Amino acid sequence: MELFSPEFFSALLSIVIIDLVLAGDNAILIGLAARNVPKHQQKKVIIWGTFGAIFIRAIATLAVVWLLKIPGLLLVGGVLLLWIAYKLLIDKKEHNVDTGNSFWSAMKTIIVADALMGLDNVLAVAGAAHGSFLLVIIGLLISIPIVVWGSTLIIKWIERFPVIVTIGAAVIAFTAAKMIVDEKFLKGFFEENPLLKWGLTIILVAGVIFAGYLKKKKASPVEAKEEAS
Repeated sequence: MELFSPEFFSALLSIVIIDLVLAGDNAILIGLAARNVPKHQQKKVIIWGTFGAIFIRAIATLAVVWLLKIPGLLLVGGVLLLWIAYKLLIDKKEHNVDTGNSFWSAMKTIIVADALMGLDNVLAVAGAAHGSFLLVIIGLLISIPIVVWGSTLIIKWIERFPVIVTIGAAVIAFTAAKMIVDEKFLKGFFEENPLLKWGLTIILVAGVIFAGYLKKKKASPVEAKEEAS
């Protein structure tokens, strides 16, 4: 991929959108983990916990970018990403965090929980980067400060405009489709049949959005009955 080409900027935009949609909850996690720490240490916990989480996330993402070059793993990653996009549309996330009241226990909670919660983010960003380590780093540099210092605003936007989640899921599904059609042993076939390539991409993106919509529609009456009882 050429540096600063239209493809480069579209991939960078995908990474930033994925980070904002998937990592907003991780920013809330940081705030929750720091809440029981003495007030004079809270700022330190948030800053150092965030840097620790970013470091682990960056290393993990770069490792996955490298792993996705192994034949077959791009296809597997693409299928997993389709599931992640679907889960994003149907999941109601709860933030139950076991926190300690010391600096180091809060730090451990932030780094370990972020690493576990961030697996979907790592795979999605690695897929959107198309093998470019530079894109991963630039994407992190742009999106992580926004997520950390603007998490409350991001969550408010998502609550007010649920379509943001749908857009994020569509970007992830598109990334998944691109990973599948770019798999080495399938790429030649799809390059010879561009209509099939774009047809499959549209079907996968539309299929994820439609499946999420149906699941939420079915779940709404059940939730309403549970709340009434």
